[in-house]
Amino acid sequence: MKIVADTNIPFLKGVFEPYAEVVYIEGRQICRDDLLDADALIIRTRTRCNAEMLDGTPVKVISTATIGTDHIDLDYCRERGIIVHNAAGCNCIGVMNYVFSALYGMASRKSLNLDGLTFGIVGVGHVGGAVERMARTLGFNVLLCDPPRAEREGPEAFCPLDYLLENADIVTLHTPLDETTRGMADDAFFEKIRPGTIFINASRGEVVDEIALMRAIPKLGSVIIDTWCNEPNVNQNLISQVDIATPHIAGYSYQGKLNGTSAAVSSVAEVLGIEALKDFTLVAESPELQPLKLDLAGKSQGEIAAVFQYNYPIFIDDFMFRTAPADFEKLRSEYHYRREFYV
Repeated sequence: MKIVADTNIPFLKGVFEPYAEVVYIEGRQICRDDLLDADALIIRTRTRCNAEMLDGTPVKVISTATIGTDHIDLDYCRERGIIVHNAAGCNCIGVMNYVFSALYGMASRKSLNLDGLTFGIVGVGHVGGAVERMARTLGFNVLLCDPPRAEREGPEAFCPLDYLLENADIVTLHTPLDETTRGMADDAFFEKIRPGTIFINASRGEVVDEIALMRAIPKLGSVIIDTWCNEPNVNQNLISQVDIATPHIAGYSYQGKLNGTSAAVSSVAEVLGIEALKDFTLVAESPELQPLKLDLAGKSQGEIAAVFQYNYPIFIDDFMFRTAPADFEKLRSEYHYRREFYV
């Protein structure tokens, strides 16, 4: 058996080697020639899996160590019988940590009072659900927009997007990227959003029309962006206009990476029949890397901001990115995975 894997997937090297030949290649450099005798492909978002890549190859399974699948042509894989797995929910707590460290850090810098604000969450899957739970714990009013869930579960817990934009003080995007969400945050979106709104995107860059966002920035209260169109060739003009800018690392927590790689290994092992790895699970190397429970009871906004910044000093990521935006991929590949926290 032969497996081709992105060389930047953490904790993977050495796992499959007793059972299969493993070839590690930079994600963007993986091409069809590399797959002509491969049974499995383990990737991140940087490898585009489509007919051009996969036609004429014996690949049976593609496993992405990420929650998103927009880099994989799912219809083509379905037609060809190629099994596709993603690591759903693997980094949801890491992204939640990012959102609140960024929000409270920005509010502290700008002396904004967050008490009593309404938190609007667009996309309430694993990540949006984690953000919802923290927002409610911190005392925010919460609005939820997720049309697929509303259709499945009933509309009672959800609201239309227009209502959310007109009533939320904070709007954070956590949708997948597909034909229904690409370019969703366009001029019409920002026209409906109320003046002074805090806008956060830590989902996928292409969910936002960046030109429309730049036109809306004078109307918005603050803007926090982790995901960008055309990564790694990001819009440096937009970087200079937002309050917090980071290089697509919101989900780069230590536990998130353990979870993503574990899911990738076990799914490939299941398809290839490698019994010893079907229940593969990575664990933290030491107690100091285990998720940390925070006690926020009775703390003021300033004290909460200090706790979040101590556990995730987000302005370091912001500074490093602004200093060298052209090093987008290097900043990601050399990132020091942070410890998750929860309440």
